[in-house]
Formats: sequence, structure tokens, C-alpha cells
Amino acid sequence: MNQQHFQPPPPPQQQQQGNLPRIQRGGNANNRMHNNHNRHHNNQQQNNNNNGMMNPMMNNQNMQQQQSFPVGPHEEGPVTPNYVQQPQSKMVFDGKRMRKAIERQFIDYNPTVIQSIRGRIFERSKRDIPYVPPHPAYETYLLPPSAYRYNPTTCITTKFEHISTNKQRCPINVVCWTPDGRRLLTGASTGEFTLWNGQAFNFETIQQAHDSPIRAMVWNHNDTFMVSADNGGVIKYWQSNMNNIMTYKGHEECIRDIGFSPTDSKFCSCSDDGTVKVWDFTTYSVDKTLSGHGSDVRCCDWHPRNSLIASGAKDYLIKLWDAKSGQNVATLHGHKNTIFNIKWNMNGNWLLSCSKDQLIKMYDIRYLKEFQTFKGHNREVTCLAWHPHHETLFASGSYDGNIIFWIVGTETPQAKIKGAHDSAVWDISWHPFGHVLCSGSNDYATKFWVRNRPGDKMDDKYNIHELPPELQLRVTTQKMEEETMMMDDHIVSDVTPSLPGLGNVGLPGLGGIGMSPYGNMMNNSSLPGIGFGNNSSGGLPGLGL
Repeated sequence: MNQQHFQPPPPPQQQQQGNLPRIQRGGNANNRMHNNHNRHHNNQQQNNNNNGMMNPMMNNQNMQQQQSFPVGPHEEGPVTPNYVQQPQSKMVFDGKRMRKAIERQFIDYNPTVIQSIRGRIFERSKRDIPYVPPHPAYETYLLPPSAYRYNPTTCITTKFEHISTNKQRCPINVVCWTPDGRRLLTGASTGEFTLWNGQAFNFETIQQAHDSPIRAMVWNHNDTFMVSADNGGVIKYWQSNMNNIMTYKGHEECIRDIGFSPTDSKFCSCSDDGTVKVWDFTTYSVDKTLSGHGSDVRCCDWHPRNSLIASGAKDYLIKLWDAKSGQNVATLHGHKNTIFNIKWNMNGNWLLSCSKDQLIKMYDIRYLKEFQTFKGHNREVTCLAWHPHHETLFASGSYDGNIIFWIVGTETPQAKIKGAHDSAVWDISWHPFGHVLCSGSNDYATKFWVRNRPGDKMDDKYNIHELPPELQLRVTTQKMEEETMMMDDHIVSDVTPSLPGLGNVGLPGLGGIGMSPYGNMMNNSSLPGIGFGNNSSGGLPGLGL
């Protein structure tokens, strides 16, 4: 059987100059100029090659330049593009060095909203809400917080997402979301406003807002203006673009809190001078001065629908004021130490307060009685925040850096972020959408907390204490084993022989002398021909030693 060998086709023959069409041989002035330019380029390249023989370094540079940029079939030479990839991952565009791209965690709530809109037309009651199994494959079935009206525990944010810190490290006294939820505004002890992105949590801008530490920041209900106050008693008005439109002196001492009326025409402020003042927003004048506390007033809040103001002070008392007449309506006795914060619920019936006595108390103003006491903190409770969509869910922060989530009607905490901060948590704030919680602390950090995804292991340091005891032990043991293996690998990788090229092998011709695994000389055996060493009892031959 004859075997036929495959032969490649012959290469195409180059056409002779005489066979080219007349238009390519150059009959007009443009083609003649093009040919002259090519001839000049070839002569210049030949001169460069000759010079390169005398200067090898210059020749290498020319060769690298020619190899870096491809030359097209009709191009006269290498053309430098406007985008160049330089060594060591340095990106240059139009002569400017570009910053290296950084991967960031991005929290986008739009897919949950789309999923909710698609399914709500079939939802008649809570039985029609789909069950989400605890598996990562079902993350796309997660709904926004407002969709789980009957189960507020689905909106507990215990998963750590991001930490943001100013370049000038300073305590964060106040955190406040913009009304649209796109940015977070923080007030620092240096008097600066810092804007952080609400989805990627990266830094956007910073500006000097006050001359002393910022103590309060509140947006009005129309989301058009914000009022801020500082440690020196100064009040400032801000537009949504962070433009300051008004500044005036409100109190002689530090202003602790601010609250807007339902109509946004008035607001209240409390100070260390022991008074609560009602201000007219448009005329910047004082309508009423509420005096009745025997010490510093640390917090105040305006009722969401009525002309009623609640205030808490260092005298352990909570007072209710009529904003129109300026009279004290009622006094609530419940705490045994300084009251740090006070918040009205969206339903207008519940009043929540926290104190230095490590307790959180809720009052029902319809009966002017204590409704429930929440015990769980081991230090002073410094801040409170109601969830924007679930009226029974709220969060609290304490002086020891813990954040606890509570539900009205239950005595035990629903979840706890142990060691959320290294120092006192001064303020916490929910995103208007309800899926992110932000906390500002005395440890100079601003942290963002989000909901756990379906199938999360919850084995990080913030959530591991929420697991059952046997599972905690298993996860801790597994992590210790992984750390031990990493340390062993690190020790082995750090072993470097002192003699290059020999490794851990013994010295040639000397028997047992060599290198130990830790780079030390091993001299346990005697030198060849002499018979002495560390474990040898013999001496030098002929000397009797």
C-alpha cells in the first residue's frame, strides 16, 4: 500500500514590480512622495543599525522600541499609542499615571426591589411570601426589608461589610444618612463633615463644617435642609448639596441633640445649660424656652405627629413638653442614672430611652407608664435607632463597643455584635431602605453592617458567638488547626541554607558535618582522620589529650 505524504502548498510568488498595475508603480506626485519617504526611512534605519554596531546599548533600545509597537502593512514606522503598558503594572494614559483598580464590595438593593415588584402582584397575605432556603443559590430570591412585614428578624444586620476611617483619625460623634440613601454623612470631633458612598462605602469628599466637635445632625421631613450643632452652641443650616446658608449662636454651652417638628417649620434643641429651646426655622428666633431639668439635658426628640417634645437629662428624668405653651405635661421616673438618648417610634405611642444604668426602657404615652425594660448590655447604653420599616425592631449601642438588636415584646436580644468597635459606640443610623446599619465610634472608625445572605456560615469573629456551643467549638478547633498548618508552612518556607547550592545536604567529603533544617552547622560527629568531636572521648593523635 503506497503511502501518500502530505506536501504543503508552495508559497505564493511575489509579484514583480513590472506586473503591478500602473497606479501602484507611481505615476502621480503623491505616490512618488510616498516612495521617497519609504526610501528615506530605509536609509535612516540602515544608519541606525550601523550606529548600533558601535553602541550596543543604543541598538537594544531601538530593537525594544520597534518590537513594542506593531507596524501595519501600510505604516511607515512605529507609532506611539496614547495607552502604554509599562513595567511593574504602571498604567499610563495620555502621559498621566493611572491608579491601579481596586476591587470593592458593592451593596446593590435594586435586584431585591425588582424581585419584590415582580412577586407582589401575586401576594395576598404572608402565606404567599416565598420561603428562602439557607443556601447561596437562593440569594436572588432575597427581598427588600419592607417586603418582610411579618418577620422583622430578617432585617437584622450582623454581617460586617466595610470599615471607613478618615485620614485624620478622630472620634466619630454623629452618623447620618442622606435622605436618598446614596451617601453617609459623618460628623467628627474635628468639626468636619465626611461623605461616604452608600453602596461602595468609599470616600467621596470632606469639608470643614464647624470649629468645634459636631454633636448633632438632623434632616427635616421634606429632605431639603439639614441642621447641625456643635460643642460651642453654634447652629448651622445646610442644603442638600452641603452648602451652608445660615449660622447663628443657639446656646451658651454644648448642644447635645436636635429634633424637627412634623411641619418642619420649627425644631427643638437641648444643651448642657439645662434648657430646651424651640426655634422658628425661617426667622432663626426662639419661640419657647423649656426650663425644668435640674442638670444637663442630654437628648430631645419631637413627636412624629403632635406638638409634643420629650427630653432626658442628667437628673434621671424624662419630661414631656407642650411645644405651643411651653408647659411640662408629664414626668417619667424610671432610670437610675443619666439618660443618654431618647427616640419616638413611628407609631407615635412608644417612647424609647437608654441610660447609664445599662437599661433600655420603653414607655407608652397613652398610659404614661413603663411598657418594657430591655436588659442585655454590660456597660452604659449610649445610642438607639428604630428600624425605618419595622416598628418593633430597634438597635442599641453601648460604651463597651457592642451592638444589640431587639424586638418589642421579647425579653432576650435577637442578635448581638460582640466587639463591633474597640471603644464606645457614639451613634448608629439605619439606611432609609433598611438593609444597612452604620455605626460611629470613639475608635475613629465608621463601620457598615448588612444582612446575612442565605447560606452564610457566620463563622467570623462578629457572628461566631451566635452559633450553638458545639458548633462554636468545632469552628474554633478548625480555625486553630488551619493556623497551625499555616505556621508550619511558614517555618519551612523560611528555612534558608547558609551555604549556597548545598541546601541541607552535608558537606562533601566531611561525612556527618552538614546543615541542620534550621540553617545551623551539625558537628555531632568527629572530623575524619582525627577522631574527636562533641561526643568523642579521644584526643589529638600523639598528644595524649
